[in-house]
Amino acid sequence: MSEPLATPKEATNPARRRGLTVIAAAVAIAAIGWGAWHWANGRHLETTDNAYVAGNVVQITPQVGGTVVSIGADDTDYVKAGQLLVKLDPADARVALEQAEAQLAQAVREVRTLFANNSTLKAQVSLRSADLARAQAEAARLQDDVTRRAPLMASGAVGKEEFQHATAQVTAAKSTVAAAQSAVVAAQEQLAASQTQTEGTSIEQHPNVQRASARVREAYLAVQRAQLVAPLDGHVAKRGVQVGQRVQAGAPLMTLVALNDLWVDANFKESQLQSLRIGQPAELEADVYGTKVKYHGTVTGLGAGTGAAFALLPAQNATGNWIKVVQRVPVRIALDAKQVAEHPLRVGLSMEVKVDTADQSGKTLADTQRSTPVAATAVFDEQFKAADDEVAQIIAANLGRSSKAAVAAASPKVGAAGTGTAKAPALATTLPAPRVEKHASAPAASSQSLQSPAVQ
Repeated sequence: MSEPLATPKEATNPARRRGLTVIAAAVAIAAIGWGAWHWANGRHLETTDNAYVAGNVVQITPQVGGTVVSIGADDTDYVKAGQLLVKLDPADARVALEQAEAQLAQAVREVRTLFANNSTLKAQVSLRSADLARAQAEAARLQDDVTRRAPLMASGAVGKEEFQHATAQVTAAKSTVAAAQSAVVAAQEQLAASQTQTEGTSIEQHPNVQRASARVREAYLAVQRAQLVAPLDGHVAKRGVQVGQRVQAGAPLMTLVALNDLWVDANFKESQLQSLRIGQPAELEADVYGTKVKYHGTVTGLGAGTGAAFALLPAQNATGNWIKVVQRVPVRIALDAKQVAEHPLRVGLSMEVKVDTADQSGKTLADTQRSTPVAATAVFDEQFKAADDEVAQIIAANLGRSSKAAVAAASPKVGAAGTGTAKAPALATTLPAPRVEKHASAPAASSQSLQSPAVQ
């Protein structure tokens, strides 16, 4: 009896079984590979797509009020530190500066007079002392004469009237001595009273001059602050100021964004924080570039609280209807500056962050203070230096030649006698320095009147 023929379904069973075996083996190998990768690397990765680019966003606000007369930059413009952004009308500030300069010049001359009075009063004391010495010498001579005549009068060699006349001269001489002594005391008291106004100081350091100098600095800075300059390099955004607008001190005029110094604030779930440490490496992708660009960064710090804790309206969880919400904590990640320069980012862009948490040697919270400032600018330093130069020039112009030469040697920006004006700071290229009306130097009474006399 012949065997029955195999059906097609039965004929394909071995092939089907082999295919299933291959698929199962591939799946098993993939699972093993994924498991090995996860054990070696994947379990050390913490990821989040709740991350955004952040940076220094500086509001440009005036330090003094005024009317806007010029705008030097617009939205999207790139500006350098010290570049003029907004200019206010400085007319009122200039008038106040001229008044302060005149008051300083007057104060210097008044203080010079005080020091000159000291010299005059010293001379008066010396003169009165000399008068006293002469009166005492004359009184002593007359007293000797009376003493010599007394025995002669007893013997009748000198008349009584002559002796009485000599005695009267002694009495008058003693009165003269007493008057001279009173004059010396009065002169000394006048000198002491005058010296109390100059004791332990110089013309430049006298309180009256210092007070007037402070007013000049204040007025000079007000003129310079009519120019708003960029405190750092960056791009202009949100310009809201217009020409002719009257602005008050502190009003926001525009925003400056430093795109060369950016970082990422990644908001991780509270359950992910246990493995995050300062110093761990991170890999980031920006939605603007996709997977084509991968940024490398480092965890620099973990927030001191959740985002909800610092919200404008914190959640009130004491109510009866409460739903637990997973909280998130901001983690700051520093970016590679070179990569940011090659592939620029913008503040607020979305990022996807992966942090390698394999290294657990770092700290969860910073425990050391910074040794350098987070951000700093030096563009305003020149303004105060120029104000000091302005004060030095006015003081020099109202002192004697010797004092002026000394101040000029110490201040290279001081101009020629009574003509120069203080140079404006280098950053203020569009606003000329305020003119200084100099007063002609008064002739010196003596060399001592130009310097602080020694206190007696």
